[in-house]
This record gives sequence, C-alpha cells and structure tokens, in this order.
Amino acid sequence: MEKLNQNAGLEEITVITNVRIFDGYQIIAPRHIVIKGVSIISVGGDIPSDATIIDGENATLIPGLIDAHVHTSIGGLRDALKFGVTTELEMNGDFTKRGREIQLKNVDDIADVRSAGTAITAPGGHPDELLPDGDEIPEFVLKELEKLSEEDREAMLAAYAHDHDEIPQVTTVEEAIKHVHTQVENGSDYIKIMIEEGTVMGAPGLPVLSDEILKTAVTEAHKFDKLVIAHVLTALSSKAAIDFGVDGLGHLFIDRPEYTSELVKSIADSGAFVTPCLVLNSSIIGNPASELANDPRVHSKLSPDWIDILNSSFNTFPQGNMENSFKNVMDLHRAGVDILVGTDVAPVPVPNLGGLAHGASVHHEMQLLVKAGFTPIEALQSATSKPARCFGLHDRGRITEGARADLILINGDPITNISDTLSIKSVWFNGSQKLG
Repeated sequence: MEKLNQNAGLEEITVITNVRIFDGYQIIAPRHIVIKGVSIISVGGDIPSDATIIDGENATLIPGLIDAHVHTSIGGLRDALKFGVTTELEMNGDFTKRGREIQLKNVDDIADVRSAGTAITAPGGHPDELLPDGDEIPEFVLKELEKLSEEDREAMLAAYAHDHDEIPQVTTVEEAIKHVHTQVENGSDYIKIMIEEGTVMGAPGLPVLSDEILKTAVTEAHKFDKLVIAHVLTALSSKAAIDFGVDGLGHLFIDRPEYTSELVKSIADSGAFVTPCLVLNSSIIGNPASELANDPRVHSKLSPDWIDILNSSFNTFPQGNMENSFKNVMDLHRAGVDILVGTDVAPVPVPNLGGLAHGASVHHEMQLLVKAGFTPIEALQSATSKPARCFGLHDRGRITEGARADLILINGDPITNISDTLSIKSVWFNGSQKLG
C-alpha cells in the first residue's frame, strides 16, 4: 500500500499560473507551467482539469539556483534548499557518488549535490593552512555533529572516516595518475586541482605541485571525460591552469597585472568557464557580509552560528580591492567567458572562514555580479542555465518541457531588482514543494 501511495504521489499535477517566467535564459511569453511528478510537462498549453492551481500573481518563477563552488554537509545542503539553491557543486569534499550513497540514503529535505571528491594538492598544500593541525576531527565539525540526528551523525562520520582514512599523497606523476583513478572509482563527478602558493590566503610559501604533475593530472582526468576545475586566486596561477588545459577556474584572480588583457583573451580562447566567487574575494579583502546577515529574509532562515560567520571575514589580503575583481569579471564576461555563480562556502560554520553561508551567499553573489556590471538577467543565467550547461546537468537550470521541476516562486521582479531573489514564496525540488 505504501508503494502504491508513493507512485500515486508522483503523478500529482500542479499548475503555476499567472506568473512571470524566467526560463534560465530570458523572460518568456507563457504565463503558466504544468508540473507532473518530478518534471515540467509543459510551459503554456492546456491546463489539466484535475490540477492543483497555484496563482503566481505579481510573482516571478525561476529555475532552482545552482551554486557552482561549495564545500558542503547535510546541514549545508538543507540551508541551501531554504534559499532556493536546489543544486550544490562541491569542489573538495565527501559527496562523490559513493559518498552520497553512504550519507544521503534516507535524506530528502536537502539540495542535490555533485562533487570532485578529494582535490589534488601537494602534501601540506592548500587547504591545509585553513584547518587545525592533527588527525582528530576538528572541534568545529564535532560541534556541528552534536546538532544532527543520530542517523545524520552516523552518516557524516562514516563518510568522514572513508574519505580521510587513506587520503592519497601526490608527490609524483605516477601518484597524480593514481589519485585521479581513485577519485573516478569513488564516483567523482569532476576533478579539482589546487594551484595556491598562499599569499592571498595569508600563508605565503605553501607547497604547490610541479607543472608536470598538475598537467598530467589534467590529461588523465580528460581520459575519463571528467571536467577539471582549478583553484586559482592570482593571475599567474590562472595563466598556469589555462596552460595545463583545465576546463574551468574555480575562482577569479584577485590582482590585475599589466598582462590582464592577454590573460582574459587566453581564458576566452581556451573555452574555460570561470566561477569568480566574488563573495569570497570580498571576504578575503576584509569585507564582512553584514548587510546580507541583517536582511530579515536571511537571518530568519539561518542559525546564529551562520549569522556570526556572515558578520565576519577572511581578511587575509586586506591590500586587495573589489574594483579589480569587478573589472576582471567584466572583462571576462565581455570576452564571452561563461561566468558561473559560486560561493566557496565551508561545510560547517568555521570562525576564520567568514562572510559566506550556504544558500544566502548565492543571492549575494548575484548582487555583486550586478554591482560589477551584469544585468540582472545575466546574473540569473549565471546561477541557472550556465552552470547546468557547463557541468553537463542537462535536466536542470531551465524551465522547459521535460526538465526537473526545480523551481523558485519569488515575490517581486528580480529582472528589475536582483535582490528580490531573496523574497522566496515557494521552492519546488524534483517536483516536490519544499517551502510555501
């Protein structure tokens, strides 16, 4: 009987009518969509007589948002969904296919997630400088575990043990190849490499793998048809990553040297995408996200710990300035580079990793893109259709027939005022209404 009821639920039909629709690319003429089960079955067209009708008067319907750069947890995935972020793309962490099977088996109130697994870095290299010394589980992780249900806690500990039991060391070309194979076997959805010597992170002199090792890792990953994303924070490391043949840059270079125009051209010519994480650059130069934290649409949905994190900052490169980042991202955008919304938020609240929070920072990132010079529609594209296309997630990021019913109903018009994206009336995830 339970199985029959579940199947019956999948066939429920919902129609959202009288609504302004942003389809992932533009505002379209039809004013209603039909959801059946987990999918959008029509945009416009006939309205079934047995449908549940939701009136979207004065509201805007957009695809579920995609955060193209996170480090996440079950709690992080829950928070993301509260803000209409229906997919998080993890860039170093536990949520490979194997990790998802261990941790997320019976969890359905969270965003979807994809992962690079364990990134390729030098022993003692980034992100070790951000973490406590020793092999014990960090205190901030233990604190977060206390808040979880027993089932969630066991799942997180099992995944942590699996992913930290034998972290592969990469010091040679052969070990780089082996590392790529291990991540692929674990079900990594793409591969991440680290090129970070530490100056921007307040830890100059961090070890970085040789060009030969990094290039070999990229080549090996491509043999498995895996995208490769590089952690880079400077123009010099960005140039190296493009020379190695990566498919995307996981950050925006924070400096602006004389050869910036040549670098922009080389990125555009390569076809690589860039996930600038302007929210991180802002935090790195010492700006807390206090305006976001104080927004009632944000602090009503986040724990006090996360609000405290938003009210702080990394502050590891105070000599930087946001004007350079704004100019850099606009140069790339005008050159035709795909710009994706990402945040680089941590999996749990960590005191020294301030200014970022799951879900909320995606909206902040869109606001910063608009401040840099994007139109609101372009910022929305960078959080929906563009990351879906760049990461081969062809079932989401758009409102079209056959797509997943990952949707946000917004009070207001984000095409006119991008901050309206925070005025969330309802969220649908895989056809199920989670909020509203």
